[in-house]
Amino acid sequence: MTGGGLTKKIISVIGSFLAAALIVLVLPSFLNKGTEAAAASNETGLFHQTVIRTQENAVPVYKIYKDGDLLGILSDENVLNRHLRDVYKEKFKESFPDSDAYLAQNMYVTKEQSYFVYTNADQEILDYIDENNMYSVKATAVSFSNENGVYARMYVSNEELYEEAMHQYITMFISPETLAILSAGDAVPELTTYGSRDIGISVSQNITTSEEYANPDEVKTTIEEVLNYIEYGDMPEEEKEYYTVQEYDTVAGVGAKNYGLSAVQVMNLNRDKISSVDQVLKEGEELCITYFKPIVNIVVYKETLKQEDVYYETSIVDDDELLINTTETIQEGINGSKNTLYSEKWIDGVLVSGVEKSSVETKQPQTEVIARGTMEPPNVGTGVFRFPVDNWIISCGWGCYYGHRGTDIQNRYNLWGPVLAADRGVISKVSYDSIGGNWVIIDHNNGMTSYYGHMREPSFLPVGTVVDKGQQIGWIGMTGWATGPHVHFFITVNGERRDACSGFLPCY
Repeated sequence: MTGGGLTKKIISVIGSFLAAALIVLVLPSFLNKGTEAAAASNETGLFHQTVIRTQENAVPVYKIYKDGDLLGILSDENVLNRHLRDVYKEKFKESFPDSDAYLAQNMYVTKEQSYFVYTNADQEILDYIDENNMYSVKATAVSFSNENGVYARMYVSNEELYEEAMHQYITMFISPETLAILSAGDAVPELTTYGSRDIGISVSQNITTSEEYANPDEVKTTIEEVLNYIEYGDMPEEEKEYYTVQEYDTVAGVGAKNYGLSAVQVMNLNRDKISSVDQVLKEGEELCITYFKPIVNIVVYKETLKQEDVYYETSIVDDDELLINTTETIQEGINGSKNTLYSEKWIDGVLVSGVEKSSVETKQPQTEVIARGTMEPPNVGTGVFRFPVDNWIISCGWGCYYGHRGTDIQNRYNLWGPVLAADRGVISKVSYDSIGGNWVIIDHNNGMTSYYGHMREPSFLPVGTVVDKGQQIGWIGMTGWATGPHVHFFITVNGERRDACSGFLPCY
């Protein structure tokens, strides 16, 4: 072989080697770029960013995703970080002083290596995030749960704000002093006089807190916002009902005319306007009358000591010397008294149950002895009245709102219980009208009558029936114009309507 032929062969081998090396070294990079280019063509995002050039070495790119979809590609991670710092200072620092601004919870950023340079859409991406308020801040999540799991959650700027709002809500139903005693595990002082004491408190649901990220618009930053959520949950403000104060209205009267709310309940609903149940109201003022529909239930256990009447009994003896249908009192009846201790359960300021715990008789009653000329019961009243229900409580007194000429009386522990004759007499009228509902009048045949309104149904006793004091004449109801079950009661003397609490009943 000549020298020239050998040289050509060596060159050919070397060329083949270089071609093979080129395929090994260059082709994978070319294929990777091609694969990335194909992927890039499908990942232009909301702003249709395109590849403007390739480069030899891969560099980091930062892709922003929203709900799993590509939003856009940032040229530099610091662009976003600087923007978030600026947004925090301008928008959120005052309300959230111990936080930072972050992307919304449904967004995230990935860092990837790329051989491509994309069209710059940094400002468009940042403007889009800003216009759509796609931010979050650190907040305290308060979760409310029961046996079925979490049923409600709210975000507050910090845990101390929630605790202060909850403390204010709880102290609507229990005094701060008593709450402090119970929280310390100490015993509440025993009752030494008539009245009530709180002996226990609990929350019906489980409440937990945790640090999370939330949209700033969803985070409550004031006590009033937190209180409103605790009291009404997500109820829209427009669903609340309001009452316009009329001339002569009282706090108790407003409650009596609107769903039977107590004066304390009306005060708590309007704590920004009413600070006392005796406050004089301004005519034309708007008061909220939608009671709490709370997200959490505050249960307070109470003991109530009351002085109650022990009603005297009447003993009737026949006297042949008396004319038929005439009577004579031989011995006056005098009521006794007893101290009764009740155990009560209140939920969110509403009494839900009560049972007698103990009682001590402090004064024995004196039996009334009446002589009569026949075996028929007497039909002339004693002039001494008892309450028309047991376990009485006055929900609205004479004049508690303008035009209210009577006394509204409830059975504290049996709202729909019996209606009882306040004194002996004869049923003279049984009727119905749109104001008083089903009502009864008893003529006591001594110049006095008594009226019993809003009964659940017409009395089962016909006109002319002779009734004794304490005898049932019907059932408590709310027929006619009534916002809750009670007896509308008044007495007439010689045809003149009188306040039963002015000398007839012991309304202490």
